[in-house]
Amino acid sequence: MNGSWNRQRGSTLVIGLVMLVVLTLLVLSAIRSSNTNMRIVGNMQSQEETATAAQQAIEQVLSANFTSNPVAQTVTVDINNDGTADYTANVSAPVCTGSLSLTNNNLDPTNPDDASCISSGTAQNTGMMVSGVVATSTSQSWCYLQQWEVQAQVNDTRTGATATSHQGVSMRVPAGTACP
Repeated sequence: MNGSWNRQRGSTLVIGLVMLVVLTLLVLSAIRSSNTNMRIVGNMQSQEETATAAQQAIEQVLSANFTSNPVAQTVTVDINNDGTADYTANVSAPVCTGSLSLTNNNLDPTNPDDASCISSGTAQNTGMMVSGVVATSTSQSWCYLQQWEVQAQVNDTRTGATATSHQGVSMRVPAGTACP
């Protein structure tokens, strides 16, 4: 009986060491997996930030009077609002893809945005009824409806992430605005 007891003590030690090695391998595998997941999340964050920077650059260009002088621009973007530019976006020259001359019957005299476009000899005599019914006035208004396409590209030198964003916009412009 004493001989079998000694043999079992040695096997318990071996089984304990094997279990310790297996547990160590599981922990190492979990650490590697979490490191890989952290890299993936970091890459996704970098990609999203560059895409956001490209969109913000386009919005900055669209908020200015770009139709009078559509040129390529370099726009700096501060994503985290700390006062330091985080990204530099290259915005291509906006491209006018179409221009439509508006007539007075395309406009709503009760809409303040349309009021400045209604053409007439005097501001009060527009030839349009204010009661909501538009007269059949086919005279030329003082506005065009133009469609523009704007593109921005951002390259992040730190992470290697790149993003290109395209946006179309339809806007009213004063009559005579060129559509190059």
